[in-house]
Amino acid sequence: MTPEETIENFKLLGLSEQKAKETLKNANVTKSLLAVLNEVDVKNIPNGSGLLLYHLATKIKPQIADKLSFVCKYIANGNLDSTLRVDAALEYLLANVNDSKVNIDKFVEACGINVVITPEQVEQAVEKHMAKYKEELLAKRYHFNSGIIMQAVRSDLKWADGKAIKNEVDIQILDLLGPKTDADLAPVRKAEKKSKGDGNKKPKLEEKQGSKPADELSASGDIGSAMSVPELMKKLPFHAPGENFKSDGYVVTPNTKKLLEEHLKATNGKVRTRFPPEPNGILHIGHAKAININFGYAAAHDGVCFLRYDDTNPEKEEEKFFVGIKDMVEWLGYKPYKITHSSDYFDQLYEWAVKLIKKDLAYVCHQKSEEIKGFNPPPSPWRNRPVEESLQLFEDMKNGKIDEGEATLRMKITLEEGKQDPVAYRIKFKPHHRTGNKWCIYPTYDYTHCLCDSIENITHSLCTKEFQSRRSSYYWLCNALDIYCPVQWEYGRLNVNYTVVSKRKIAKLIEQGIVNDWDDPRLFTLTSLRRRGAPAQAINSFCAGLGVTGASGALDPSVLDAAIRDVLNVTAPRVMVVLEPLKITIVNFPSDKPVTIEVPDFPTEPERGSHTVILDRVLYIEASDFKEKEEKGYRRLTPTQSVGLRHAGYVITVKNVIKDSTGKVSELECTCETSDVAKKPKAFIHWVSNPVPVEVRLYELLFEHKNPEDTTEVPGGFLSDCRKNSLEVVKAYADSSIRGAKVYDKFQFERIGFFSVDPDTTSNEIVFNRTVSLKEDANK
Repeated sequence: MTPEETIENFKLLGLSEQKAKETLKNANVTKSLLAVLNEVDVKNIPNGSGLLLYHLATKIKPQIADKLSFVCKYIANGNLDSTLRVDAALEYLLANVNDSKVNIDKFVEACGINVVITPEQVEQAVEKHMAKYKEELLAKRYHFNSGIIMQAVRSDLKWADGKAIKNEVDIQILDLLGPKTDADLAPVRKAEKKSKGDGNKKPKLEEKQGSKPADELSASGDIGSAMSVPELMKKLPFHAPGENFKSDGYVVTPNTKKLLEEHLKATNGKVRTRFPPEPNGILHIGHAKAININFGYAAAHDGVCFLRYDDTNPEKEEEKFFVGIKDMVEWLGYKPYKITHSSDYFDQLYEWAVKLIKKDLAYVCHQKSEEIKGFNPPPSPWRNRPVEESLQLFEDMKNGKIDEGEATLRMKITLEEGKQDPVAYRIKFKPHHRTGNKWCIYPTYDYTHCLCDSIENITHSLCTKEFQSRRSSYYWLCNALDIYCPVQWEYGRLNVNYTVVSKRKIAKLIEQGIVNDWDDPRLFTLTSLRRRGAPAQAINSFCAGLGVTGASGALDPSVLDAAIRDVLNVTAPRVMVVLEPLKITIVNFPSDKPVTIEVPDFPTEPERGSHTVILDRVLYIEASDFKEKEEKGYRRLTPTQSVGLRHAGYVITVKNVIKDSTGKVSELECTCETSDVAKKPKAFIHWVSNPVPVEVRLYELLFEHKNPEDTTEVPGGFLSDCRKNSLEVVKAYADSSIRGAKVYDKFQFERIGFFSVDPDTTSNEIVFNRTVSLKEDANK
């Protein structure tokens, strides 16, 4: 059939030409619609049934595609006469997907076939619910949301016609209120818009070319930003526990119903998720999204989340990574329901591998790893070897009789991306940190992932978009072994510009001495962000602000900085610190001893507490807060321009500029006046007196280019893109209230930025890391 002929056939159902052409672009709907046309005589169906057949074609899931003919007949004979009834039919069939024959009586009841709702019933139901809202209706008049009443009536009369309900509601509201007045026609006043600094605004992702929202998410629309992770997680259109078969792409077998019943019994119907990192590196900002989605979804639905270490590669695993991963999960505020390891299940995984071989669904192969890389490798000459031969060879692999790299166990399946027969087991003569030398064969991610999910009765296997191509093998493997099969859902991976997160590349940066360790504040590992001073709350808010979509993209670090700033702005007490001290001597200091001043921790909220600072005749200001020669627009201290001292109640004026032997200004002699008698200055600056010396580390982005791994952008490779000045260490002066600050304590250095106490702090010297700068320009 030509495209033109197909379009004409679609139009017979009542579609416009434009809609018919749009439908033709969707291969799945076109396939279903052509199947529908083969089942019915379009010329002899009731009025409006054509559009119901179109609705059927767009909504039917593959799991019940064999029931298409059955539903078509009920539409063609007029029994399914509304989208409501068609949807109910599909819902019933999906819920009973394992039934070999449809129970007609229950199907008819579920679809409301032959149920007639009279106009009198609609009128009475509307009257009943109108009475409940009468006072609110009289107060709000036509600004009242009448949808509330319509929804309530629909709950009472499931099969009532929607238009009939709306018409009756409109008539009864008119009878109650009378015609609309000018006030009724006036637009409702909009709520105040949130300020631009609102941390909950959804940041814009730079989508990668060719990326599209995941089918599962786009079906209900991408889920945008939310106030919090739990709120966001409640919006996700995922299946309810035990309703796996309702998910697109889920494969139903004759045993699915029994396995789901056993699964529900084991879980008590609770949501179960898991966060399964490999313990061969430190978690990065992308993992924060995964942690929030997996733990957050479980928490939002009163479920549980496992922390499962995917420890199937004994070569790269280190104890510090196990500890570091758990620390970061807990730092973000989540507690694992149970900590497990893929290695907990090595015995069971091996037994299942043997079962696959016995079913002729796996075989031992001797192709080298380089031979089977890529998407078009040559087919294995050992694919059809006898089952008994593969069983013996697999046992030989297990017993260490075959050299490393000389054999693998491969599964007989082709992935969506075209890759054929993924490896299930490979040989590695390395002791495992938990199982010692018991094994010399180790399972791969493709084999282990879904089986561990099944063992732990995971309801929602939530993973990033790149694993979508493994979904078919996920379902195939569980079904091949006739075990419970969870549902895999994918979401877009989070990437951040101006950094690298690859474990191998970070290790290279450490090896080259460019950064100090995995927690260097210039990196975007979670330990780095914590050390830099990012609050866990800010990381979680940042992840919630991204929403959950299927699109992979990259964010500028400034978006994360904004989320951090929003949290620190209301949690970090203010202190005064001078990074580049310039000595000031007040020649007419009004006291013969130092003065104690009470300074609020949060100037706009003094009730939240305060601290004391010392003002003496010698104090220090930022060198940049003085210019010997005036410049246009400069508002701070000059030989002819006074400036106020924050919190002190004094205005100082330069009397004498003292320079060192090189001609650099080394000290200023000033006079002071109280603020109530002095001319109001153009600016107030921070200062310290009797200061505490501190070390301050000022970090900048590590890389020059947005994507340091892109060889077209950085031909010399990511190491050549490192900034020479990404870290500046200064010896600064802080006000004395800073004494006693503990590691990870956070402060706002007034007029400078937000800072956090670094773990390098000793009893002799406090070390601060700059977390983020302030928004405003302090250079005026």
